[in-house]
Amino acid sequence: MNNRLEMIYEGKAKKVFAHNESDKVIIEFKDDATAFNARKKATFKGKGKLNCLISSKIFDLLIKNNIPTHYLEIQNENSIIAQKIKVIPLEVVLRNTAFGSLCKQTTIKPGTVLAKPLIDLYLKNDELNDPLLTRDRIKLLDIIDIKDLDFIIDLTLKINTILKNFFNNIELDLIDFKLEFGYNSRNEIILCDEISPDNCRLWDLNQKNDIIVSLDKDRFRNDLGGLIEAYSEINRRIDNFI
Repeated sequence: MNNRLEMIYEGKAKKVFAHNESDKVIIEFKDDATAFNARKKATFKGKGKLNCLISSKIFDLLIKNNIPTHYLEIQNENSIIAQKIKVIPLEVVLRNTAFGSLCKQTTIKPGTVLAKPLIDLYLKNDELNDPLLTRDRIKLLDIIDIKDLDFIIDLTLKINTILKNFFNNIELDLIDFKLEFGYNSRNEIILCDEISPDNCRLWDLNQKNDIIVSLDKDRFRNDLGGLIEAYSEINRRIDNFI
């Protein structure tokens, strides 16, 4: 791979390599799939390529809509070049429809459309199983200034509006998604990580009789099969729309 230097980080689904420009990195998407804090693992040939292609197109969409992101350009089918950032140890989850952990932890029934988007904040810490945080706990842990937290929440709501409309145009319902943010070399907060079926819950709107057809990582989480086919379908719809 051109410009690749040493690997500086390896996560569950991506590897991050140094770039010959110090304020940039190369992010390589892996074929690995994990769920339940990596207690469940598998490898799917072609998954990294699909997540890379989908993320690149969605980052382009967000940038055109004035959302600051780490994305600079696609390098090849499974790698992008991005700004080097200092990751904020928060996972920001926005929910448009109740599903998954929200329904397990409350009395809300799965599939309930929420009156307004719900934002949940989690500590990015695998050893603690990414616990749910409150604003006061974020302040106590000194994770981020409350002013910066408010900026992230406002940005997440803007991203939701853009993505929900975009996915609706390709017959997908954006149920929920997870975002991560960081500071770039100019100390600006920008969106990082990825936007793909790995961190978005996407339901096919073409279905009838209220049957839920997931085109996301729930195919793997819930042993539904057809993960690569689902991701390929999302990539195909995006290509047909843009």
